[in-house]
Amino acid sequence: MTFAATVLTLYPEMFPGPLGVSLAGRALSEGKWTINPVQIRDFATDKHRTVDDTPAGGGAGMVLKVDILAAAIDHARSLSPDAPVIAMTPRGKPITQTRVRELAAGPGVTVLCGRFEGFDERIFEGRGVEEVSVGDIVLSGGEPAALMLLDACIRLLPGVMGAPSSGTEESFEDGLLEYPHYTRPTEWEGRTIPEVLRSGDHAKIATWRKQKAEDDTRLRRPDLWERHRDARDQSASGARHENEDLGS
Repeated sequence: MTFAATVLTLYPEMFPGPLGVSLAGRALSEGKWTINPVQIRDFATDKHRTVDDTPAGGGAGMVLKVDILAAAIDHARSLSPDAPVIAMTPRGKPITQTRVRELAAGPGVTVLCGRFEGFDERIFEGRGVEEVSVGDIVLSGGEPAALMLLDACIRLLPGVMGAPSSGTEESFEDGLLEYPHYTRPTEWEGRTIPEVLRSGDHAKIATWRKQKAEDDTRLRRPDLWERHRDARDQSASGARHENEDLGS
């Protein structure tokens, strides 16, 4: 199954952009995924190809029109009926690696890129659009965020990364940040690679990596650590109850 990406945008020339090089670019040339940038203006009905209007209630900027967006989304769904439609917006739910894995395992995705002040709110309920954010930042438009989302999905497609473990032994896969990495030279400016990594003892290395992942997550991302700890405690509690039930 080929992962099909449809991007609804006012700037189709931005795609594939950086997704046309490196791992994603090679996968694109090999047919592991496809991309179809669609110009939103093509669905405007006036001679000026108008896609926006002033905000209801007043205020600065312009808002993308709901009827134009709906027509663009309907077109995209006719091409990929089973692909979820995702709007890139800072008002959306923060994207997670878990959601990325779900998307990568599916038929593809339709990504709606905003500009100006954003979307007419009615489009989300009217067309069942999922709102996604890539962080607590505001960009000039949704295109850079769409590139980020697609890159995260594409690298997980079968055969895109060389080593099968590359997609699992990294940040967020177990609810933790990834452990630190080192390579030659062994010593650099008085700083050396930790001795355990040079020991050849794979059990000790695995233990060290797990501990470092936990330590770094606790120090750098206490929010992730709290979720990881809660999930771990719930899992342990569930296993304990299951054992008690079996014992009874």
